[in-house]
This record gives sequence, C-alpha cells and structure tokens, in this order.
Amino acid sequence: MRQFSGTDVPDTTSGFRAYSAEAATKLVVFNRYTYTLETIIQAGHMDMRIGHVAIQVNPKTRESRLISSVPRYLWRSISIILRSYVTYKPLRTFFYLSLAPIIVGLAICIRFLYFYFTEQGTGHIQSLILAAILLLIGFGLITLGIVADLSSANRKLLQEILYLARSRKGED
Repeated sequence: MRQFSGTDVPDTTSGFRAYSAEAATKLVVFNRYTYTLETIIQAGHMDMRIGHVAIQVNPKTRESRLISSVPRYLWRSISIILRSYVTYKPLRTFFYLSLAPIIVGLAICIRFLYFYFTEQGTGHIQSLILAAILLLIGFGLITLGIVADLSSANRKLLQEILYLARSRKGED
C-alpha cells in the first residue's frame, strides 16, 4: 500500500481518520466499499501532508460488519489499490502492460527474420502474423495509456474545479 500511495502510513486500513476542511473538500471517494485505502492513495498523489498516530486495539468483542471473510476483503482491497493505481498512474500502468506483448512480438519477429534470411525467404509466415498481432496489442496498450493519461489530466482539472466550488460554497 505504501508503494502505491507514496505515503508512510503504517495502518492504512484503520477506519480512524481526521481531515482538515481543505483536505476533506479536495478528496473525492469513488469506491462504495471503503474509503480508507482510496483516500490515502489520493492524498499521497495530491502531495497532501499525512500524519499518523498509533492507537491501541481493543480486544475483539464481535465479528466485523465490514469484513465478512478475509479472502473477500483482500480481493476488494487489491482491486481498490489497482484501480487507484490505474487512475493516478495510467501511462505507467499501460506501458508496463505493453512490455510483454512488445518484447515477445519483437523476439518472434527477429526469429522470423533469421529464418527468412537463412532459408532463402521461405516459410514461417505464422511467426510473422503472430509477431504483428503482439506488436499491435502492445502499441494499442501504449495508445490506451496515452488516452488514459489525458483523461487523468482532465480528472485532475475537474477535481480542482470541484474543490474550488466546494470551498466557495463554504464561504457563502
């Protein structure tokens, strides 16, 4: 979680939070399951100051109402973290995703060229077709990353407009 958020909060899943009025108007929660992870990731990417205070844990008195099972909670938490990472680092995400098909496509293309020149240009057309498909997938992912990055920039502008509207509303 620290890696994805760029913060150093030791207990990210604790539900205890305190926000300044400015921070509360800047944060926008999209997830309906829990706000805890998403707000830390947002605050980290918005370069907000984050502090933490160690708390004592009381003994367990009842089952959790939020966590019905640990595997389900882990699945939901991982999906929130990955969604937030794609939201705040889309170009990097899609670039990393594009590396595998591009590298494999280039390797297959080099293999095709080797056989093309050593066997007087016969056969191995299926290698060329597979290489082309993989390279198109890789470049498509990079293109998707560029579009997502532009969309992310637009989201940041809209978030700033929302913050300004909320802060002006509080002045009235």
